[in-house]
Amino acid sequence: MATTTATPASGTLQVISRVAASLLGSWLFVWGLTVLGISLGVWAGADYRQMESLMYLLAFPVFLVVFCWAYAAVSLKRVWLILAGGGTLMTAAAWLLIPSLAA
Repeated sequence: MATTTATPASGTLQVISRVAASLLGSWLFVWGLTVLGISLGVWAGADYRQMESLMYLLAFPVFLVVFCWAYAAVSLKRVWLILAGGGTLMTAAAWLLIPSLAA
């Protein structure tokens, strides 16, 4: 039976990556969700200020949930993929939707 030992450097890197995922990844995910929510709401006919207020109110509990999930999840790769990847995709979708709002 083979045993694997983690070096202190890899453990430190895991902790740094987990903390970065929880802070930066959660922020990026919530930013993408907020921008996409505002854009979709305005596209659907809602007032910009109302959508902005609604999405800002939703941003805090969503950030809290994904922040805690980043520590509870087993796979660090999955955390980065969902938070950073999802945030990037939502931001890109909103960025593509915004020009249609000006017309």
